[in-house]
Amino acid sequence: MKPIKSLLVGAGLTVLPTLALAQDAAPGFDEIGPYIMTTLLFCMAGFLVFFMAAGFAMLEGGLVRSKNVTMQMTKNIALFSIAAIMYWLVGFNTMYPGDFNGFFAIGGWTVLDPVGVSAADAALDYASVGSDFFFQLVFVAATASIVSGVLAERIKLWPFLVFVVVLTGFMYPISGSWQWGGGWLSEMGFSDFAGSTVVHSVGGWAALAGAIVLGPRLGKYKDGKVVPMPGSNLALATLGTFILWLGWFGFNGGSQLAMGTVGDVSDVSRIFANTNMAAAAGAIAALILTQILYKKPDLTMVLNGALAGLVSITASPLDPSLFGALWIGAVGGVIVVFTVPLLDKFKIDDVVGAIPVHLFAGIWGTIAVVFYQEGASLITQLIGIVAYGAFTFVASLVIWVILKAVMGIRVSEEDEINGLDMSELGMEAYPEFSKG
Repeated sequence: MKPIKSLLVGAGLTVLPTLALAQDAAPGFDEIGPYIMTTLLFCMAGFLVFFMAAGFAMLEGGLVRSKNVTMQMTKNIALFSIAAIMYWLVGFNTMYPGDFNGFFAIGGWTVLDPVGVSAADAALDYASVGSDFFFQLVFVAATASIVSGVLAERIKLWPFLVFVVVLTGFMYPISGSWQWGGGWLSEMGFSDFAGSTVVHSVGGWAALAGAIVLGPRLGKYKDGKVVPMPGSNLALATLGTFILWLGWFGFNGGSQLAMGTVGDVSDVSRIFANTNMAAAAGAIAALILTQILYKKPDLTMVLNGALAGLVSITASPLDPSLFGALWIGAVGGVIVVFTVPLLDKFKIDDVVGAIPVHLFAGIWGTIAVVFYQEGASLITQLIGIVAYGAFTFVASLVIWVILKAVMGIRVSEEDEINGLDMSELGMEAYPEFSKG
């Protein structure tokens, strides 16, 4: 037994230096930890922002009339799917082109990391390509959802989806590269942490152009008065708002873009708290203000007030205190209450109130950056707002006019009266309530 034991011990001693060298060569958690944690942040935040697609669908489904609900559901699942394909095909590498002139660069399709990529071959200074791509993708889908709600109840399906192809594949990525891709606005010092302007105002500008070209719903404005057209299901709209509220924690928290240090994780939690406070303040501001103005609270205004609070804090969810987040969000809620009737005065028919929420509150949130972010310039913020507005509105207007001339973008009067569910799709969301 002794010779055998000695042989085993000798072999073990011979192998130990090799194991030690292998262990020394393997990267430790200090090296791979930030990569792993940031990749995890992108995945988890991406899941939450993806769930916002359900929130938009439920919100729109609740705020349109029952004869148009199936159409809204179809548009929302189709637009997300189109966004996913277009952002892979050209959008992601257009938005993040690397070295470019700062204004424009069309990229190719996205290629993921190899299966089972090793630490030696991974870019450990950031996160996996797949997680980054997925996280950025869900943002562009949110932009397209904004347009869907504004133009509800009178737009044809296929022209709308053609617009989504252009918006998600080209327009949004090009303008997004100006700030998040290291473009000219980023170099100038423009600041938009999670997209009050880059995402929300872009969707609002595109929707505004479409609403102008499309025109209001039949009977919405009659004899100088605004005719109310109540939604089909306010419970569904409320559910959609809560889903969006939940998704926003991923929207803003994930935009920290790092979770590899104590400071990063602490900042993500700070962003969560500020995001929640702004939403709550926006809802309460709208609740109180509608009671004062209309003698009764308006649930739809309260829902949009919460969303406006969220949009308002999105440009700078990290820097303010909780009180700062409260008053920034509250201003967003006030903006909604006053700008919804303002649009009606100009006969701009926004079915779900998305232009006040995403465009006007987005502009406010981008301006509010200067109150808490050190070094932020009001002039630079205004230049960014104008640049995104001019590019998106003009480009969208041109595309809508072309679609109107080539395909026609509006359903016939008869089809609009009967509802888009039957005229465009041949099926109803609530068939048991149909006549006959």
